[in-house]
Amino acid sequence: MIKPLADRVVIEPKPAETQTASGLYIPDTAKEKPQQGTVVAAGPGKKDEAMEVKVGDVVIYGKYAGTEVSVDGKDYLIMKQSDILAIL
Repeated sequence: MIKPLADRVVIEPKPAETQTASGLYIPDTAKEKPQQGTVVAAGPGKKDEAMEVKVGDVVIYGKYAGTEVSVDGKDYLIMKQSDILAIL
C-alpha cells in the first residue's frame, strides 16, 4: 500500500458513470473525469497544519488535482489536503 508523506492523501476515485439517468450508454471518449473519491490513506500532516481528512472519508476534489498512480492494477490519486474541496 502507498504511505503518503506530510499533508498528502491517497484517494481511490469513484468510477465514471457508464450510463445516463435515461438509460443511454456513455462512450469512453465522452466520459468525464470523476471528481469524487474515497480516502484510502492519509499522511501525518505538517507541524502547523493538522490533517482534517481521515481514511474512509468520501471527498470532492478539483478536476485536475492530484497525480495519477496505478498500484496492483488499481488507480489512485495522490494529492495535497489543500486540493480537496469538501468532505461528504
